[in-house]
Amino acid sequence: MRALLTAVGTRGDVQPALALAVQLRQRGHAVRLCLSPNFVDWAKSLGLEAVPMGVEMRRPSQQSGTTLKLTPEELRRLRAAMPDLITDQFETIRAAADGCDVILGTNAHQYAAPSIAEHAGIGYVTAVYAPVALPSPDLAPPPTPGQATDASIGEQWRNTATVWNERALERINHNRDRLGLAPINDVLDYVLTDHTWLAADAKLAPVPATPRREIFQTGTWVLADSTPLAADVAAFLDGGEPPLLVGFGSMPAASNMSRRLIDAARAVGRRMIVSRGWAELDRIDNAPDCIAIGNVSYDLLLPRVAAVVHHGGAGTTAAAARAGIPQVITPMFNDQFYWAQRIVALGLGATTPYNTLTEECLTASLRAVLQPAVALRARTLAGQIRQDGAAVAARRLERAYGATGN
Repeated sequence: MRALLTAVGTRGDVQPALALAVQLRQRGHAVRLCLSPNFVDWAKSLGLEAVPMGVEMRRPSQQSGTTLKLTPEELRRLRAAMPDLITDQFETIRAAADGCDVILGTNAHQYAAPSIAEHAGIGYVTAVYAPVALPSPDLAPPPTPGQATDASIGEQWRNTATVWNERALERINHNRDRLGLAPINDVLDYVLTDHTWLAADAKLAPVPATPRREIFQTGTWVLADSTPLAADVAAFLDGGEPPLLVGFGSMPAASNMSRRLIDAARAVGRRMIVSRGWAELDRIDNAPDCIAIGNVSYDLLLPRVAAVVHHGGAGTTAAAARAGIPQVITPMFNDQFYWAQRIVALGLGATTPYNTLTEECLTASLRAVLQPAVALRARTLAGQIRQDGAAVAARRLERAYGATGN
């Protein structure tokens, strides 16, 4: 089987695709990837074939306030760039799909891949990382800036579909016409198809009701990382009781956020590891109770910390759940609010929205999640979470599109 995987976005969008690609290659299949440009070298370091697509996902500048909002001018520039990005997807994926049996697009921002598969007469699958990406009468969509959240769930999904159409419908149909394909009338339905895959764990994220499409849940796609911890990190872990870990991944943060986070950890009497990430979090002084780190293996680090404070990305939430540690989620946008709600519902932690995050409210959340009962629930759930989601997805592709692997 020859498979093309496409992934655009930040690390959290791309890493699961790399996990699936590794699984497919191990099973004897040929794999090619279309990725955001700054992740191509990472894919190649894993021995994978990859080509750049779209624009590089850059580190955002630090925000002076505590809210995440685009100015009208920034919104205009973003919308002006969309036609080129959509056309780039059509051209890049069309070239990369030559000779392939199936295309799999990760996350819903696959404006071209379904059309290229249709034009080539090959299989296509969209995989999403959170149930909240799936229109459902039981689950409201992620909040959209300017969209009323007091409307019914059905109305919120209709409004969301309208936003998707305004953003991309004309550009998709222009490119479909170039391929000789009929126009579509609903972008969200088009990108999700009628047989979406959900790459999330069933314990953490059960499938919602989806009357209009079939859902296949694979479990989370995990890219194993056995890279040893740096000597200073290992020494810090060995130097006292398990510390807290805080990091916002590819999200931005206010310039004074490090102080709030570290002061909250000190208020509960805990040491802290600060993951710099794109927010460029750092130490606020030279006290020995805190260190700052870059990229590190979560497989090795998370089991050794007492709790993690993070933004609520699907990957980080699942990694902390697998490690069996409590979580404090500070959601900023999109599916992060869903993961925060799930962690609270499962009794695995607490949430405090980023926009209202203060030292005092974070201190209260940390005190709540550091209770023995929360730690016990987290350890118990960890034993129930599947570790083989990428392998499940690889086997499904084999059965559907050519079982030539092992």
